Amino acid sequence: MAAMRRGLLHLLAWLLATGAAVTLSWWGVHSVMAGTAYDPPRALPVTAADARAQEAPEKSDDGDGEPSSTPSNRPRPSKPARPSPSLSPSPSDPSDSGDSGEIKGYDTEGGRVVFSLGEEYATLVSATPGSGWSMHVWKTQTWIRVEFAAGADRVTVFCTWHDSAPRVDVQTY
Repeated sequence: MAAMRRGLLHLLAWLLATGAAVTLSWWGVHSVMAGTAYDPPRALPVTAADARAQEAPEKSDDGDGEPSSTPSNRPRPSKPARPSPSLSPSPSDPSDSGDSGEIKGYDTEGGRVVFSLGEEYATLVSATPGSGWSMHVWKTQTWIRVEFAAGADRVTVFCTWHDSAPRVDVQTY
């Protein structure tokens, strides 16, 4: 009887020690992993100010669009304005007509891009990278480029509308 009691006491001590070790290990791993896990990125809402900024983007000196991230309140350096007839609003400009165009979304391996496509213009509504992907956006008066990157992988969504209705091409590298 004493041997059985001693055996049960040893079993109970082993169970308590094992339970405490498992609990301590789980708590340590959980607290470390809680700092690294994150919610997937969400698309930022496009405000009226962002929409106006997208309709009249700045051009860089070499003719390429200026890289930017998703719409933000980050100030951009000011550049002297160059008079150009192509920079003046056209009657089909969404800010004049109130027409927001046809909304079309494009799902890619790198993320999702949504454009508002009019007859002679396009605007970026949102761009959301997939988990593990980063994103860059370039804009000019006649095209918008959204590039998703993950390591050496690249996915580019390119929307152009120079002298034609907007056309969207998706390229994977």
